[in-house]
Amino acid sequence: MITHKYVDEYIDLYRKGKIKLNKERIQLIDYLEKYVLNRKDLYFDEKQIDQCVKYIEKWFFPLLPFQKFITAFLFLKYKETDRLFYRRFLIMMGRGGGKNGYISGISNYLQSELHGVKGYSISIVANSEDQAKTSFEEVYNVIEENKTLQKAFHLTKLRITNKKTKSWLRFRTSNPNSKDGGREGMVVFDEIHMYENAKTVRVMRGGLGKVPYPREMYIGTDGYVREGFLDSMKKQAREVLKGENPNSNLFPFICKLDKADEVDDLSMWEKANPMFSEPMTDYALNLFETVKEEYLDLSVDPSGREEFMTKRMNFPEEDIESSVAPWEQIWATGYETHPDDEDQILRKVPDLEHRQAVGALDYARISDFAAVGLLFKVDGVYVWKTHSFVRQGFLDKVKMGAPIELWQEKGLLTIVDGEVIDISNIVNWFVEMRERYGFNTIVADTFRLDLVKKALEDEGFKLEFIRNPRAIHSLLAPRVETLFAQKRIIFGNNPLMRWYTNNVLVVTKKDGNKEYLKKDELTRKTDGFQAFIHALYKADEILKDEEEFFLDSINF
Repeated sequence: MITHKYVDEYIDLYRKGKIKLNKERIQLIDYLEKYVLNRKDLYFDEKQIDQCVKYIEKWFFPLLPFQKFITAFLFLKYKETDRLFYRRFLIMMGRGGGKNGYISGISNYLQSELHGVKGYSISIVANSEDQAKTSFEEVYNVIEENKTLQKAFHLTKLRITNKKTKSWLRFRTSNPNSKDGGREGMVVFDEIHMYENAKTVRVMRGGLGKVPYPREMYIGTDGYVREGFLDSMKKQAREVLKGENPNSNLFPFICKLDKADEVDDLSMWEKANPMFSEPMTDYALNLFETVKEEYLDLSVDPSGREEFMTKRMNFPEEDIESSVAPWEQIWATGYETHPDDEDQILRKVPDLEHRQAVGALDYARISDFAAVGLLFKVDGVYVWKTHSFVRQGFLDKVKMGAPIELWQEKGLLTIVDGEVIDISNIVNWFVEMRERYGFNTIVADTFRLDLVKKALEDEGFKLEFIRNPRAIHSLLAPRVETLFAQKRIIFGNNPLMRWYTNNVLVVTKKDGNKEYLKKDELTRKTDGFQAFIHALYKADEILKDEEEFFLDSINF
């Protein structure tokens, strides 16, 4: 059994009931005791651990037990090779949990002569320059205010360099198209909920491994975009915590509420933010009062609950009143299993060949997204087959926060060039689909009527126009809610469509009528869902259950 005082201290605090831990941290302790701490081929580098803690506490701030606990595993090594056991660290907790401050201290120590690795450089990467600079500027300010550290480090506004080790610290934005990995010893990925996919990570960690003890740090709070890079990391974390991958080099330290209703018990908040464990520091006490004020404000303005739960409690929670459906029901459009289940079972999509369908499109914003689709009805279940077109120029300008390129690889969308999405893309898709399925009617709203009408009618399609799209939302809303709740909608294995649906903001007007708008105008698109609604509006006029076209039986 390998031990370290900081590891023992933290586990002991939990065992004696002095701190409250969420399920993921309890799983972490169980996993460590079962698969890691009983190994004979590993050891804690006590010298490095103690030096690191003393360095941070001398120049930055006193470390709390959970921070010392994590630090110990930063220096867990193989006896034979001296390689690190953990290369990747996932640290997630509620906003204000001290993630950036901790990274500041760790980064500066790893640059130092005490660490003793020449050229151990560090890049801090975030979605925005302001966020990327957070830890960098903290290190800068600490050095600038201390003459002893000034002798050891050279400062510029872009780099902090240790004079003896030549290790530098820099900040960078997460734009994979213009960045290359350097010869880093560690890369810190901040705001990981903002990452569209793993492309940025792959590029930025490309320089790791050229110096000893490479490390990757992933830090942040949960976000609103599902099925992106963060969800992939969380899936890997679940595998580790369940003991399914005991030799993984990922150390997952995740702090969050276990259940939504725990938010009403203020003593449970330390599950999401370990700063709130007793005894609290002055910083933690002030933060706790701020968070408490935000919580009390929810009784007056409940619209802020989704933000509060996601960012303060690290517990994403749909606002059911303003969402089309809970995430579990949206997930059920493609899977038989719960979204948190480790082993997922895809929902079977009925055979649609020769079935009658109704077409639909959303072509309102020709400069960014357009969506097309076919709606089928089989045994009372609505099956939606869809495709989208996205303009490259729009993607170049706007950070979507969604894995657009991955979805293109899966065939769910097509990225097109040009100043607008040409109508020919729409027409060609419907023509191709008509060769496979039985449909001739396409439903659309009156936006871009001049572009859409002639192009589709020239190909022999019949167009049904919705004069006032928002007016049909209130008519369809109860039906849509029922269909999702009864699992009578199938999108198939289509993360793009789930993303569209999750982006819809349901607004209830004073007269009680509902409208389907966007949670964010630029980055959270709803085009595929709007096309689905168009089709659903006309579906029962056109579609008949179990009605098939047995074309092969017709004698032409």
